[in-house]
Amino acid sequence: MHVILIHIFVAAAALAVDRLVGDPQWIPHPVVAIGRFIQWFEKHFYRVGAAPWQQRLVGFALTLSTTVLACGTTWCVVTVCSKISSWLGLAINIWICSTTIAWKGLRDAGRAVSCELVEHGLDSARTAVSRIVGRDTDHLSEAEVVRATVETVAENLVDAVVSPVLFTLIGGATLAILYRAANTLDSMVGYRSERYRWFGFASARFDDVLNYVPARVATSLLSGAIACTQGDLRGAWRALVRDARKHPSPNSGIPEAMVAGALGVQLGGLNYYGGIPSHRATMGEARRPCVRRDIERSVRILDAACWMLTGALVTAMLVMILIARTGRG
Repeated sequence: MHVILIHIFVAAAALAVDRLVGDPQWIPHPVVAIGRFIQWFEKHFYRVGAAPWQQRLVGFALTLSTTVLACGTTWCVVTVCSKISSWLGLAINIWICSTTIAWKGLRDAGRAVSCELVEHGLDSARTAVSRIVGRDTDHLSEAEVVRATVETVAENLVDAVVSPVLFTLIGGATLAILYRAANTLDSMVGYRSERYRWFGFASARFDDVLNYVPARVATSLLSGAIACTQGDLRGAWRALVRDARKHPSPNSGIPEAMVAGALGVQLGGLNYYGGIPSHRATMGEARRPCVRRDIERSVRILDAACWMLTGALVTAMLVMILIARTGRG
């Protein structure tokens, strides 16, 4: 029970740290190191013209080496710090776990697009949204800018909050970094493009496996958050049941469909990547076009879900402390 209690405390504290300070530029970030290793590995071992089975094999080696190196380094750092001082070990654990969470970064990114739309117009908003999506943004309409932002906020609730918190609960900083390494691999070499179709196959599948349970846990958080923010809960579940499975990811369609249904808008549709059209299955019903306030509404749903998760962790921690004290008595 002692280890479980510590992990719950670390997860709650990591959420609080991220919400308060996010990722200050002056503090070294583990994801940056992970990203540099992935780039180094790709440069030295990936061959574009290789046979598909060879690319898959090298891609598997990339996934394995990245996650093992990230986990091993994290375990060593936490262990050494804990040997020096148990409080230092706890602090390092919390800080590392907070770097795997992006609650503040996600909400700030969404609100930055909204702010640019209101204060500086569509061109500035296109520039802002280009920082958080991979699609072409130069010719997006206002409704498309809003759609792209809402999709990002909704989809990343799982990747940026729920998954790292759940892995923290299981194994502290070591497993939280394992998840973040897998997620970084997917974002950098996932097989959505022709270049990474085979090389990124293992990374993408590993990320899908790790996110499977967290994405389904997120349905409970989203249900509560949508109810708290006066969204359409019935519409959210209708969209979830009908549309989530249409998404190319087995996990991302869940939060995206629920947020679309809650807002009463349609997400997905036609996007362009490097000038090439790509049609993604639609989520939700187009009862009305996307408008500026939908960004703020999606951020409020994100905030409500994160506060509920934090509250659940604190409650669980207090209950366990109470049970432990009662047992001693």
